[in-house]
Amino acid sequence: MKITGIRIRRVHGTMATEGRFWEERLVRPIDIYPEYRDQGPWEGGEQIDDGGLRLVQDFLEIHTDEGVVGTAGPIWQDCSHLILTQLKPIVMGKDPLAIELLWDQMHRLQVHGRQGIPMVAISAIDCALWDLKGKVFNQPLWRILGGPTRESIPAYASMLGYAVLDPGKVRERALEYKAKGYKAQKWFIRHGPMAGHDGLMQNVALVRTLRETLGDDYDIMIDCWQSLNLDYAIDFCSRIEEFRPRWIEECFMPDRIDSHAKLKAKTRIPLSGAEHEYTRWGFKRFIEKEALDIYQPDIYWCGGLSETLKIAAYATVHDLITIPHGHSTPIGIHFSVTQSPIHTPYQEFLVKWNAVNMHFLKNPLWPVNGDIHLPHAPGVDMEIDPAKIEREEEVRV
Repeated sequence: MKITGIRIRRVHGTMATEGRFWEERLVRPIDIYPEYRDQGPWEGGEQIDDGGLRLVQDFLEIHTDEGVVGTAGPIWQDCSHLILTQLKPIVMGKDPLAIELLWDQMHRLQVHGRQGIPMVAISAIDCALWDLKGKVFNQPLWRILGGPTRESIPAYASMLGYAVLDPGKVRERALEYKAKGYKAQKWFIRHGPMAGHDGLMQNVALVRTLRETLGDDYDIMIDCWQSLNLDYAIDFCSRIEEFRPRWIEECFMPDRIDSHAKLKAKTRIPLSGAEHEYTRWGFKRFIEKEALDIYQPDIYWCGGLSETLKIAAYATVHDLITIPHGHSTPIGIHFSVTQSPIHTPYQEFLVKWNAVNMHFLKNPLWPVNGDIHLPHAPGVDMEIDPAKIEREEEVRV
């Protein structure tokens, strides 16, 4: 079998919404500059009216001479261009089942591709190849990977995009998702250090509201999206320790490994992060510094499923937890159910982002009573639903 084509499908459609879809954005590292601090959500579609979000998404297809096609997506448009101009020549004509060979060749030829857009592009090809492999053997991917260790995995509701500054709305949504069966929830603070004491206290109030609303026997997590500095993080953690977060996430930008390690020495709250880190070598730096307790590689960013498996294997040597960032539920579940439950106890379900990222799929994978169950279709089940496409073109360079 040989790879005969690399195709990027750009699909357009409208996702129905009840009012404005994105209510609030999270804190960002750029918020230290006042002109950025009050910007609204900047990704995830265009709100055309209160009832619809316009989506334009790219999906990668890898075609073979035997008619089997592997799919990955949605992917960033910058990645689409790089795939077609730089990675396509590497993989054309090759055996699509030689995934390790193709990854190594892409990595070695992309000498500036250790991080960022090039690695995200490599990740997309890798994920599509794994989908293709499952289809070749007519098996769900988790079976190819040697699983499962369980029939389902608890999902935690990741509440990015919901209003966080109104305690009444926070209580309402927190109770709503607890009632849906989610075993835990992660919420995103809105303010960073430059918002001053008032912003800090609003962040603390969010954590207090969640604990008071959800009770003492429910896991809550707090995401800071790389936006704190060390003094602020130490202060914030000291103020929320009494509410016992399951973890606090991405306090610093990923290259600030020393800051992660210093904070870990100052707080009893477990630290998570590294979704914006890449490859096993990037994660090795964190593990060697004993900087985090929970590692969160993004399967679509860190180097694909191939690299995520290596990162997780290395983490288990140190008895650390790996819970991938929830960019893609379809491929994430295939990873999660093949891991030991003690090392991957949850799967992240980004409530709003998964609605966006799975909109065009024929069989989107939703939690049932808070659990994500084993899919049984061959591969990753990334079939696109033609009924959801209003317009489509093939990306060319």
